[in-house]
Amino acid sequence: MDRIEPAVASLSENANALVVPVNESPKPQNQTPPSPLWVMYKEQYESGLYKKVLAEVIATYLLVFATCGAGAISANDPRRVSQLGASVAGGLIVTVMIYAVGHISGAHMNPAVTLAFAAVRHFPWKQVPLYAAAQLTGAISAAFTLREILDPIKRIGTTSPSGTDSQALAMEIVVTFTMMFVTSAVATDTKAIGELAGIAVGSSVCITSILAGPVSGGSMNPARTIGPAIASKYYKGIWVYMVGPFIGTLLGSLTYKVIRVSDKPAHAMTPSFSFKLPRRKSGSGHGHGHGQV
Repeated sequence: MDRIEPAVASLSENANALVVPVNESPKPQNQTPPSPLWVMYKEQYESGLYKKVLAEVIATYLLVFATCGAGAISANDPRRVSQLGASVAGGLIVTVMIYAVGHISGAHMNPAVTLAFAAVRHFPWKQVPLYAAAQLTGAISAAFTLREILDPIKRIGTTSPSGTDSQALAMEIVVTFTMMFVTSAVATDTKAIGELAGIAVGSSVCITSILAGPVSGGSMNPARTIGPAIASKYYKGIWVYMVGPFIGTLLGSLTYKVIRVSDKPAHAMTPSFSFKLPRRKSGSGHGHGHGQV
């Protein structure tokens, strides 16, 4: 009996030596590290980037659908939609989309705007390709939708120079500069009246479209030109709308950055009112709070 007890104790010790604690389980020796693309995708997915990208697709789709649809009908029969009406439609849809998705994605709807914001460090460079792809997807989808709806109209809101390419290029640079200058003011400067951003940007688009329409078509947006060009198979002077808007937006954003006031705003510049709607306070059935729209 005395001999059996040491043998049992020895076996028990050997068994305990073979037991591996749960928190110390051996790791696979040849585990493959995750792909950098997968890591980036996971990070961006968790940060909600996919929602921003989807918002850009939808906003750009509706922008091109309204703007190019009105433009195509106006070009085909000005009695149905005048050129002024088409310009107003373009400005209004920009205003509406800023208020609809501006708080989600920033409502760029324009690769040139996205690039300009990135150039002045108001937008991350790594998201620029995704935003541009989303904007082109929305624009091309809208153009093909219009082609089916407006058949037999052949040119679906295409833009092309009515004079020389150099005249159209100069016009696109100036009007896009104006649009981006205003956008930079109301979208990036805390001293500006942010609640009026949609009205300010939409109005600038409307005004510049009225001026630029007879000369260059007033595109101000590479995606807005590329979508209808592909759907209509019409590429006359398309390089103007690839170069002009990018130059204009870069100049507009950089110019505002130079003149931007860095000190505290004067009391006289403080807005006395803003567009805000009352919201009920949580937890109280009688009080009202104010939240920005």
